[in-house]
Amino acid sequence: MASTLDRLPPYVFYELDARRAHHRAQGRTLIDVGIGSPDGPIPPVVVEAMQRVAADRALSGYPYFRADPAFAAAATTYLAQRFGVTVDPAREFLALAGSKEGIAELILAHVNPGEAVLVPEVYYPVYARATLLAGAEPVFMPFLPDGRLDLDAIPAEPLSRATVMIMNYPGNPTTASVSLDELARYVAFAERHGLLLLSDLAYSELSFDGFAVPSVLQVPGAARVAVETHTCSKSFNMAGVRIAFVAGQHAAIARLDAYRSNIGYGVSTFAQMAGAAAFANAATIVPPIVAEYRTRRDAMVAAFNAGGWPVQAPRSTMYLWLDVPAGFGDWEWVDALMAGPGVVVTPGIAFGEAGRGKFRVSLVQSAEGLEAAAQGIIAAARR
Repeated sequence: MASTLDRLPPYVFYELDARRAHHRAQGRTLIDVGIGSPDGPIPPVVVEAMQRVAADRALSGYPYFRADPAFAAAATTYLAQRFGVTVDPAREFLALAGSKEGIAELILAHVNPGEAVLVPEVYYPVYARATLLAGAEPVFMPFLPDGRLDLDAIPAEPLSRATVMIMNYPGNPTTASVSLDELARYVAFAERHGLLLLSDLAYSELSFDGFAVPSVLQVPGAARVAVETHTCSKSFNMAGVRIAFVAGQHAAIARLDAYRSNIGYGVSTFAQMAGAAAFANAATIVPPIVAEYRTRRDAMVAAFNAGGWPVQAPRSTMYLWLDVPAGFGDWEWVDALMAGPGVVVTPGIAFGEAGRGKFRVSLVQSAEGLEAAAQGIIAAARR
């Protein structure tokens, strides 16, 4: 793995951070809509829980290997209430120190050198990077025009070596979402080809206009082949707390538990108690957070459209996924925005070669800030 790590290309977000730091060192004020890091406050009920737990002497000891019973109870109750899904907390559930780490560990626990992992062609970077660290090959699945995966386009040879298939709906950065019927198609495909289906559901609650994001575990029989990660990072403004969970196929959960127990000792009890408070109070915490993102989305989309840049409002996630204007390369466009209007965006190539020619905007500023960012982007495109 050490030599593989040396061969990995530089992480695009490190490069973006370096360029941003360069401009700030020159005294420039930037409107940063690049990184998808929530800027809202941690919900008060979660803060109160963390304050109580911080004084609890139980934090002196090691956490549970799999999950604290209070966190498991709150999270599995959330799954039952939100999705109508029943999960056995003892066999089909595991706490994670953030879903990114959990996804990487799932891949490393299930994939051997020479095998393949099926990855969406535009993807969150850890999918491919963890696959490469495992000595395996990421095989990129193309999208159909409506954002669904084109399973028929996957070549037969790497498919025969594939052990894991990853999907991410609602998608980062694409904002694409799919129906429960489409998720059932992926479950059937995974079962037919003997794959572990890994669903990254980081944006389960960030949906608008009456759209409710489905879970793959709602598909009858999905737990035979699928696991799904959920996180407090985006839906609860808790990215810095690092608490998430995975639920689903008990054999995959057991294998991940075995991997994690060899390299660590569970997930921080403090973080789990914060997560328990979040999931137990999801019904009251989530609506105002979603309402704020809706306001921001509507303000920025309206600003783009008013400036002559047609943008359709996504029905989920906290992003806009836009085309780089003609005449600019990906990094050239990023640099032009920083040097000109002082707007930071993420280049599409951060999410794979298929993302080239696109850029991502994160809704992590106030509505007014996002309107100003849109106006700056439009002005830069016209120069």
